[in-house]
Amino acid sequence: MAISYLPEDLTRDDVDRLPGLTVLQFGTDWCGYCQAAEPAIRQVLAGLDVTRHVLIEDGKGRPLGRSFRVKLWPTVIFLVDGVEVARTIRPWKTDDFAEALAGVRAARS
Repeated sequence: MAISYLPEDLTRDDVDRLPGLTVLQFGTDWCGYCQAAEPAIRQVLAGLDVTRHVLIEDGKGRPLGRSFRVKLWPTVIFLVDGVEVARTIRPWKTDDFAEALAGVRAARS
């Protein structure tokens, strides 16, 4: 399944007000790292009760990515009620999410 990062249409204020578990995935459609990470990301997210998963096209000068200090793609940020609780950068396998998932569990308990 081809992934499709969408041009940013959320502001940081919008994101800070999102209820529930939100996953922001920053990258681009043409990024080889993003394409390689997609199977692991899909597998991990399938096991979570995610309210929303937003794929955000990132790049130089994009305000949302800069507000989260995104530097490498893909960067997967987990938020609970608009607050960042964990992130994973350039995941290759599901094990790369272990620390982030522990942070999500702790924030939701």
